[in-house]
Amino acid sequence: MTQRPVVVAHRGNSSILPPLTLAAVDAGWRAGADFVEIDINPTADGDAAVIHDATFDATTDATGPVADRPASALAGIDAGVRFSPVYAGQHVPTLAEVLDVLRPHPETGLVLEIKGDWPREALERVLAAVADPAFEGRMIVESFSLPTMRLARDLAPQLRRELLIDAVGEDLLGLCRELDVTGCNPDGRLLLQHPDLLATLHDGDLTVIPWTLNEPDQWALAVESGVDGIVTDRPDRLVGWLQGRGL
Repeated sequence: MTQRPVVVAHRGNSSILPPLTLAAVDAGWRAGADFVEIDINPTADGDAAVIHDATFDATTDATGPVADRPASALAGIDAGVRFSPVYAGQHVPTLAEVLDVLRPHPETGLVLEIKGDWPREALERVLAAVADPAFEGRMIVESFSLPTMRLARDLAPQLRRELLIDAVGEDLLGLCRELDVTGCNPDGRLLLQHPDLLATLHDGDLTVIPWTLNEPDQWALAVESGVDGIVTDRPDRLVGWLQGRGL
């Protein structure tokens, strides 16, 4: 029998709401996603801003580096108006605010992508926050950054940690063993470019959750191949598509 992959709502339910806002996170669990994925960047005072880029320019009404502003400034930065005027007033959240949204919903986990290389003290603060007992068994920490993944390994070995990749290196399994991760999550195109990649990772006892698959033909290929999860901007549609196939 085909195994149902977990559904990961990429940046919340980001096809219909401004990505990485509290509204998108809330809509992610309401869509029936198994996990909501968010990105974090450090603020000037070592807190965690929920935003994809290291600057505010692309998605908000502010400009400049995230790292130049304290967490207290985030409430005044609009992350919704550029998506649609309807969502004006949706601010850049902190990690703590996202945790508060998801805490009452134990059926929904959190995938925390840590963007870039983080200072030790700031990363230690983040990992302590997500070690909240309310999120035990429903938290995944991931990054492309090898320094960040090594530091997370040393600071929080008890947390589920997974490596993000956008290319296949020479000794990927060796790298995953060195980082002591339980999963390796590739750009979905890599599974087509390297037909043996999924089997190699599974043979290495690693889970595989490719990103970011938004179309039914992509979902069908992923399910048929046996992935462990699917990251999508359309979690509501993917949940319905899986249900329609008895998964």
